[in-house]
Amino acid sequence: MSENAGQPERRQAWPRCGASAAIFRDDAVLLIERAKGALKGRWSLPGGHIEPGETASAAARREVFEETGVEAEISALVDLHEVILRAGDGSLSAHYMIAVHCGRWRAGEPVAGSDAAAARFVPVADIDAYPLTDGAAALIRRAREMMAAP
Repeated sequence: MSENAGQPERRQAWPRCGASAAIFRDDAVLLIERAKGALKGRWSLPGGHIEPGETASAAARREVFEETGVEAEISALVDLHEVILRAGDGSLSAHYMIAVHCGRWRAGEPVAGSDAAAARFVPVADIDAYPLTDGAAALIRRAREMMAAP
């Protein structure tokens, strides 16, 4: 008899919590090109999983540094953004609830690290020229408005 007989099948626990940040330096926003996974080749805000015991804003700051080498100050929560990915047969392959923050550059020049293939500051006026992840452009624009407010 199997060791797990009579127990429910173990499944991937979804949704998972993540954090990201729109970090601005003058009129440019920090973007990364995803290096792996279903979103490989798409540009997005740096971000990733929230570790147990870590606040969402601390996770955003850590992920910005790990993916780009940039030190940032996190100023505010922009929105909660859901990413739901489905396999070809329609089954759920991933579901993330991402706390999207905004903030300002403090130090460092972008260098791709951890999950990034590339990292750079992109003028906000030019973001539509990049193949962004779904919802990223609207979040960047909203974050820019929040950062510009007195």
